[in-house]
Amino acid sequence: MTNPLIAPEGAAATGRALAAFPSPDVSSISLGPVTIHFYALCILAGVFAAVFWAERRWAAMGGEKGTVIDLAVPAVLLGLLGGRIYHVVSDYQLYFGPGRNPVEALYITNGGLGIWGAIPLGALGVWWVARRRGLSLSKLSFAIAPAVPLAQALGRWGNYFNQELFGKPTDLPWAVHISLDYTYNAEGAPRPGMQPLPGNATEYYSTYHPTFLYESLWCLALAVLIAWLGRRYGDRLDGGRLFAVYIMGYCVGRFWIEYLRVDPANEILGLRLNNWTSVLVFAAALAYFVWAGRRLDAFSSRVVPVGHDVGTEVFDTDPATSQDSGGAESGDSGAGSADQETGIAGRPRGTDPASSEDG
Repeated sequence: MTNPLIAPEGAAATGRALAAFPSPDVSSISLGPVTIHFYALCILAGVFAAVFWAERRWAAMGGEKGTVIDLAVPAVLLGLLGGRIYHVVSDYQLYFGPGRNPVEALYITNGGLGIWGAIPLGALGVWWVARRRGLSLSKLSFAIAPAVPLAQALGRWGNYFNQELFGKPTDLPWAVHISLDYTYNAEGAPRPGMQPLPGNATEYYSTYHPTFLYESLWCLALAVLIAWLGRRYGDRLDGGRLFAVYIMGYCVGRFWIEYLRVDPANEILGLRLNNWTSVLVFAAALAYFVWAGRRLDAFSSRVVPVGHDVGTEVFDTDPATSQDSGGAESGDSGAGSADQETGIAGRPRGTDPASSEDG
């Protein structure tokens, strides 16, 4: 078998491979019997950064330190499960059918996670912790909202190390170089999505849109925007509305980024499945945003577990005047007692989410 090769001459003749940043030659390292994938390290880096930031935001709101760390464990585990389930369902042809091995659907270390499944099941883990402790899911979502796109921004670099999920061929200076000489292509087959040069069935374009970079930058900008919105309009974005803004913002970015991708994907009416998912999820988030805006006073404001000293609950969440541990003033004890009794309260006196610390 003759391996298809990338021909620098052919690429240069069509304006390709003149300027691009290279992809790494390896995607993992071996330490004895253990193989560490850079993809997994990128995801872990995103999780750690998100937990650190969300923890600081939660403490600034008067919540107990360690709460976000505790909820991160079930959230991450369920998120990985949900992400894998979505990937297997949306790309079922990779695991089921003639010549396929369904058992490989369980091999999460081989890659394949879908954010559309990870977020809802991860949110289920957060809800479970909030319910057990009597905490406000609304407040938790406010603290977590900008941290989630930060995690995505870092996690997307795993696709860079795997040389996957790139976009259409391009000669832009920031194009990413995709190589056939790669450990995952021992037989010399082109990477999924690599495009042949015009009139040539054995030579391929070598530079493509770095869609992983586009999504990483989009998520990073989204994290900054959501943090600013939380400071500026916090009183209007309670009740999970700030998290809904994150979802809508991500859907907008994912739609146009997905449109650039050329890796194989199932399509419906000419659009990739993830494009349709973006549209539907955006519509659902928008509907929730409107619905929650009409009943902001109905959401719980509890940021300390039921049964804990209500005096640690903070009603003035300005980090410049509040201690991380809370410490409500005695003048607020009446409002705090009411919240302890019912578990449900409108916005307490003096609360200004716009001034809460964004890390």
